[in-house]
Order: sequence, then structure tokens, then C-alpha cells
Amino acid sequence: MIENHTPTLAALHAAERKALDLLDAIETAGLIAAGRTELEIERDIYAIATRDFGVTDHWHDRVIRAGINTLCVAGENASDRVIADDDMVFLDLGPVFGGWEADVGRSYVIGDDPRKHALCADLPIVFDALVARFQAEPDITGAGFYAAAHAEAERRGWRFGGKIAGHLVGEFPYARGPGNKQTRLLGSTNVLRMRDLDASGNPRHWILEVHLVAPDLSFGGFYERLLEHSPTG
Repeated sequence: MIENHTPTLAALHAAERKALDLLDAIETAGLIAAGRTELEIERDIYAIATRDFGVTDHWHDRVIRAGINTLCVAGENASDRVIADDDMVFLDLGPVFGGWEADVGRSYVIGDDPRKHALCADLPIVFDALVARFQAEPDITGAGFYAAAHAEAERRGWRFGGKIAGHLVGEFPYARGPGNKQTRLLGSTNVLRMRDLDASGNPRHWILEVHLVAPDLSFGGFYERLLEHSPTG
């Protein structure tokens, strides 16, 4: 079991590192700017991912949200939006590297709105607090973790905007496989321990999603990485 755990986590770390490099490349290219539409930026992101990173598969769609669309959760449809001068924007990437799913997210503020900058700064703080909660509670369940995500968001003065606080991750297309999908999600109905082994007796690995939303529901922000993220990333 240990022999299987180490290379699997190493593969997930490698995939995450490449996904973070892709995020860096997107930032360097200056793709996120006022006056551009979400779909324009999305096309450019896919082009960079294919040309510079060899990505041929993405395990989820809709990689960018801006303005009021930052309140949307994964899979929720929303009209294409032109980024405004004072918008919050977030990226949610799901590229596949070497057959392994990566899932990373970052948020950006267009303009000088102090509330948006405060929320953006709080995203990794809430993330780290939830990692610490997981480490401190060996028996925490998916539902317990989801409740903790709400509590941490409220502690910082925000709402937790996600229907889940994360999900299992693995070899592509792990997320689309058969079985009880609720046990793969860090949501209110998952009463299983996060540290429970999978059906083959192997450790499971989680993506942690932090979706914070302003109390007046005017904007939101998003941050995600592996729960067992690489210390170099």
C-alpha cells in the first residue's frame, strides 16, 4: 500500500506543479484584462495549454469567471461577460498531465477595490486553515470538513460560496468514473472519513476548493490546490 501511495502522490504533485506553471504563463501573457470577454480569455488559455504545455485533455470546462459570474459554482452556466475595470476574476483550470488530473485555481482583482483585494488575500489563509483542520482531526468526514469551510469563511467575514469544499482527484478520468459520487465530494452529505482508503485499500487524495463570497453577494473569489500540496508550489 505504501509503495502505491508514494508514486501516486508524486504524480499528482507533478501534475499540479505543471498546472501552476500554466497559471504563471497565463499571468505573464497578460490575458486577464478589462475589456476582454471570458470566452476570449478561455480560448487563449487553451491555446497556451496546448502549444506550450502539450495539454490535450481538460477534465472540466468553463475555466474563467468574472464579475457577478464569480458567484457561480463549477458546472453552472452563465452568460459570457466582458471584464470590467473593477471586477474580480478567477481561473479554475483542470488540465491533464501524463494521465493525471490537475486542478488549480487563483483569483485576481482588476482595479483598486479594497474589499475585493481583502477577499483575494483571505483565500489562501482560509485554505491553510482548512489544511490545518484536516491535519488536526484524523477522523474528520467530508461533511465535517464542509462545515469547517463555512466556519472559516465566516470567521474572515465572508460566506462560503461552494456547494462542496473539494473532491477526490486521481488518474484521468477518475472524476468521471462509476460509483457513488457523493463519497467523492467534500459536501454536506458525505459522512465518510476523508482518510478512509479506497476500494483497493489505497489512500485517497483530495483537491481542496475555497470559494469565498461577499456577504452582499456582489462578487466572489476562488482558490484551489491539492490538500496535500507540494511545499515547493
